[in-house]
Amino acid sequence: MKLYLSSYRIGNDPQSLANLIGHNKKIAIIANAHDVYTDIVRKESSLQREKDSLIEIGLQPENLDLKKYFNKPKDLENKMKEYGAVWVLGGNTFVLRRAYKASGFDTWLQQQKNNKDFVYAGYSAGVCVLSPSLKGLEIIDDSIIVEKNYPKETVWEGLNIIDFAFAPHYKSPGHKETELVEKTIEYYKKNNIKYKALHDGEVIIMKS
Repeated sequence: MKLYLSSYRIGNDPQSLANLIGHNKKIAIIANAHDVYTDIVRKESSLQREKDSLIEIGLQPENLDLKKYFNKPKDLENKMKEYGAVWVLGGNTFVLRRAYKASGFDTWLQQQKNNKDFVYAGYSAGVCVLSPSLKGLEIIDDSIIVEKNYPKETVWEGLNIIDFAFAPHYKSPGHKETELVEKTIEYYKKNNIKYKALHDGEVIIMKS
């Protein structure tokens, strides 16, 4: 599985994402990290902005709401056969992690580790969820808040697809979370947790 790990949105070189994706240009947008937000108009405009940015680089985005697949992992597995990639939006990492577990998307992703054709792309929370653990992220995100129809239990285990904690928005003036990210990095240092910090616009690309 190829990884496109961005600090914020698509990053400074969108074409590098397009170049990663093979013949299947259909890409699923997963926006469940936004489910705790109450401003529906803002959520819809944000989703449309993400779609537009993917269309601009020749991709075919489609919204994939993991809530529709809670307790239906087989249905999600069949649905994922349609896509060559996913684009996972930022937001609340803990809400996103719950959605992954409740839908079985976490298990499905683990099974794609050796799939050299599939691309996992995302930013902020969409990358943090891939880390070995979510400990420390409660400094930035509310770990307790539960959206309707979501399981209540907080999931602290990450997917362990990357071997480091991801710290987005590092020293990124204008981003509201940048100061909290510095506090999170202090937590990582204090607890000897391997991490990588990215400024907004920066991207890490990993190929299996």
